[in-house]
Amino acid sequence: MLVDSGPLVAAADAGDPHHVECRRLLERQRGPLLVPVLVVSEVAYLLQRAAGPLIELRFMADIIEGTYEPLPVDPPDWVRIAELGLRYRDLSLGTVDASVVAAAERLRITQIATLDRRHFSVVRPAHVDAFELLP
Repeated sequence: MLVDSGPLVAAADAGDPHHVECRRLLERQRGPLLVPVLVVSEVAYLLQRAAGPLIELRFMADIIEGTYEPLPVDPPDWVRIAELGLRYRDLSLGTVDASVVAAAERLRITQIATLDRRHFSVVRPAHVDAFELLP
């Protein structure tokens, strides 16, 4: 399963209204929790701002321990990210969300953990009719 920023921030920040459901989702998931590197950067920034440096460092510890597996942006992904940004420019999809879609397409992943229904319910990936969005 690919993981977007929202569930990672919510699971790490006990003050987030989606904390419990996102933490449960991530703890119960079988298989790797794949996180595109652009999402890692966004989560680190958001946690630093919302919850402080210790929570951000706990997230980094989860990566070091293998709880989350960072996915690099492969060279062809950059082209796809740009294509998606152009195609969904009226939606303001953004580079980070487009990187999630590009990684999902490359790895043929259909499940995305996200709180961002606005973007991920509209985008039509190349490999499947629609993503299965969790939670």
